[in-house]
Parts: sequence; C-alpha cells; structure tokens
Amino acid sequence: MSEANIAKKAELVDIVAEKMKNAASIVVVDSRGLTVGQDTELRRSLRESGVEFKVIKNSILSRAAVKAGLEGMEDVFVGPSAVAFSNEDVIAPAKIINDFAKTADALEIKGGTIEGAVSSKEDIMALATLPNREGMLSMLLSVLQAPVRNVAYAVKAVAENKEDAA
Repeated sequence: MSEANIAKKAELVDIVAEKMKNAASIVVVDSRGLTVGQDTELRRSLRESGVEFKVIKNSILSRAAVKAGLEGMEDVFVGPSAVAFSNEDVIAPAKIINDFAKTADALEIKGGTIEGAVSSKEDIMALATLPNREGMLSMLLSVLQAPVRNVAYAVKAVAENKEDAA
C-alpha cells in the first residue's frame, strides 16, 4: 500500500475518532438488505433530526474507537457496519433507527455508545423507548408544577369551605 493511501486512511481514522469523541450517542447498525428507497428514507429521517449516518469500513471504525477511548466497541464492528452519530440529542438516532427497524426487517441494531459509554444492543433499544428531549422536558415541567398546583387546590378548597361556613 502506498504511503499516500496510508496517510489518507490515518486522516480518516482521526476524523472518525473526533466524531466519536464529540458524539452524544452513536448507533451502529447492519443495513444489509435495505432497498434503495428504504435507505434513502432512513437517511432523510436521520438528517432531519441532525444525525449523521455513514457507512465506514470496520478497520477504520475499530482504530477510531481505540483512538477515541471506546475500548470494547471492536465486537460491534463485525460484518457490514453503518454508523449514526448524534452530537446533540442522545435519543434521536436510537429512536429513529429502532422505529424504522420495525418496518424494515433487514435493519439490525448492533450496539453503540451513550454519552461516551459503550452500550449493548439492548441498551440502545431501551434508550429508543424513552421520549425525546421535548417530551422529557414536558414531563419534568409537569412534575415540578404538581406541588404548586396541589397547594393552590388546597388553598382554594379551604377558602370555599370558609365561604360555605360563613
């Protein structure tokens, strides 16, 4: 192999390692068997959510994972691998891919990372069942409002009782 090719591959490993370090979550899938239409639809869905989806050689992924400090990912990089990187939303790639896999039997989640920790297929599937960021914020707001709302109801009930007694 020429030195130019080796330098090019080393540069690619550096780029992928940097993406892995910066990613909030990574989902590795086997997309063999998807039709062109299905692949296009999946990529469009991921892109709309700010997720980058690439097919990268396993040798480059393995070297990049080691360079990014993600030991243990080598087991995931077996067979054809496509990788979804999300820098902002931890849940988005897992949710989109899991939902898409329900209609496309050929798509298989192999594993990934969640906030820098190597995760199994089961962890990624569990992450996919969580609501998205907006849903979680809505739930948190509801929980925070509950005590205030309960106090308001109690005060209103006391005031109504006093009015009835008077």
